[in-house]
Amino acid sequence: MLVEIDDIVADLDRLRRDLDRVNVVLERHNNPLRYFATHAVLYLLIPSLLLVVAHVLVTITFNLSPLPLRLASIVIPLLFGFAAYPLHRVSMTAALLLALLTAAVSIQLMLTVTGIHDRVPILPEVSVEWREVFEYGASIMLAFVSGNILGVLIFQVLPRVLTQGGKPNAFAFRMARLLGQHVGEEQLRRRARLIQDLMQTAGPLVGVAVTAIGSIYAGLKGILG
Repeated sequence: MLVEIDDIVADLDRLRRDLDRVNVVLERHNNPLRYFATHAVLYLLIPSLLLVVAHVLVTITFNLSPLPLRLASIVIPLLFGFAAYPLHRVSMTAALLLALLTAAVSIQLMLTVTGIHDRVPILPEVSVEWREVFEYGASIMLAFVSGNILGVLIFQVLPRVLTQGGKPNAFAFRMARLLGQHVGEEQLRRRARLIQDLMQTAGPLVGVAVTAIGSIYAGLKGILG
């Protein structure tokens, strides 16, 4: 009886996820202008403007070390990338595109502000400066992607793991048997369920860790040496 209830809960959760995906597709199809305008404003324009404001405050208004700016350039896109999934079910592909555009637009605005304020060329003139620009852009982009993966992990993967029922998949059962066959059927099932849960959460966790570390490294490499 409990297994049947678990199966029903799992089926309802799958139906809810399918419905979310269908709603996103329908919204994009029925109101493409509003759909793309909303995403552009929320996940491109606003974070880019916030990054420029942080740039002006740190480098021009208060003339501080670049460290606070680099930290802000990790936190701001990460938060917007995180919010993108639960609010609008932004997929990984869309998140990558938004991350790339946010990095490009915000850095171009920063370079423009700096060039006008300091009366210097807007675009870098030597290879070292170009490398710093690309590293800074990579930091912003990876932070956004890291936030998006974290949002998927918290709002999709973990709820699915907690609500899924039924028998674990065949691969999880094989792995469970490799760890020891001389156990009861129920214990083997629990072991297989744990293995399956770990497999489903390991990918997003690794993705969050890799992109977050990459963002921090790219963002702080130039100022910490």
